[in-house]
Amino acid sequence: MDIATRVYNHKWKIDPIVRSLIDTDFYKLLMCQSVFRNKPDTQVTFSLINRSKDVPLAKLIDEGELREQLDHIRSLSLSRGESTWLRGNTFYGKRQMFRPDFMEWFEGLRLPPYFLERKGDQYELTFEGKWHEVMMWEIPALAVLMELRSRAVLNDMGRFELKVLYARAMTRLWEKIERLRKLEGLGISDFGTRRRHSYLWQDWCVQAMIEGLGSKFNGTSNCLIAMKRDLEAIGTNAHELPMVYSALADSDEELARAPYEVLSDWHEEHDGNLRIILPDTYGTKGFLDRAPDWLAGWTGIRIDSGDPAKGAETAIEWWKSRGEDPREKRIIFSDGLDVDKIIELHNQFQGRVKASFGWGTLLTNDFRGLVEGDRLAPFSLVCKAVSANGRPTVKLSDNPEKAMGPAEEIERYKRVFGVGEQKRIAVVV
Repeated sequence: MDIATRVYNHKWKIDPIVRSLIDTDFYKLLMCQSVFRNKPDTQVTFSLINRSKDVPLAKLIDEGELREQLDHIRSLSLSRGESTWLRGNTFYGKRQMFRPDFMEWFEGLRLPPYFLERKGDQYELTFEGKWHEVMMWEIPALAVLMELRSRAVLNDMGRFELKVLYARAMTRLWEKIERLRKLEGLGISDFGTRRRHSYLWQDWCVQAMIEGLGSKFNGTSNCLIAMKRDLEAIGTNAHELPMVYSALADSDEELARAPYEVLSDWHEEHDGNLRIILPDTYGTKGFLDRAPDWLAGWTGIRIDSGDPAKGAETAIEWWKSRGEDPREKRIIFSDGLDVDKIIELHNQFQGRVKASFGWGTLLTNDFRGLVEGDRLAPFSLVCKAVSANGRPTVKLSDNPEKAMGPAEEIERYKRVFGVGEQKRIAVVV
């Protein structure tokens, strides 16, 4: 596909940004099924949060065009082929990952209303309703805002300027792939849906990874691309689950137990499959120190904030202290990765654990320095659950720059979870 020509000829109007309800991350569907079963009546509010205040989204993106794209998403439903793929495919070696009652509900789903308001140079975009319904807005909402920003920058470019831009971006990615394929034992996946440059570009990046890395490329988190390209759909769970479970806790004691109740429900939901721990919602070290022994038997851990090497060393020491062999465990690195860091971590932990990598924004949206003023550089945009049944949610993270929630609740959570001083790390993506 000649992406530059398609961009120029149609000025993007022919291409809806989100083409399908499964143009989303696999872990959203897995979590949605768990919520559908375990917390069907929980009311949750999601909100868009632009951490990069220097990117004035409301000045760049026309409100009418934004509403048009959001309204299009509300018109989407599962196609017969998509439903067949979800019902009949094998995921992580398991057939019928998605139960019939969940699939029957999902086949009838239309996303609930959204609430959009301009506040200065930013948009306030929120979604309110039953948790298992509104949670499905997160990924498409982010994809829409990210791609509309890209379109705003590209809109005034000429045909040859666009060709040169995409040729440079393609060359940059291929040079990264050439460096990565030299790594023996590498395992890497595409985690770049939520902050991609565009759907067409993500699909191109995945095809480049398939050709360039072969068996070292494990798959993609994007369900639509996984189906289209006959790849493994990759993903387990995210911070959303412990954030909401914790907000529902009635006491400090219940709050302290909440992150483990999440994983207990998850274990039951998936019959012992998909056993990857995401420990950093309220601080990795404290989470592992207080973890019940049965969690040590899980397959591995995903590192998603803070110093990745430090987080991995903490996990290795924890496994050793619980009588587990770290060499049999998997560590998935997934926070703001690019080639240099991937190579460094691969070399540091090769042979000590089963290291793998979820490569996100700097795979699917690395246009840094390719446009005057760096107007296509990726930025940090998230869509998070901010309240559950009227109570605020909190995320502490291993990096305080990613913390969110009311100040008094953040202090309470720090006390309950024993979080001390943390090192601030600049958030790029």
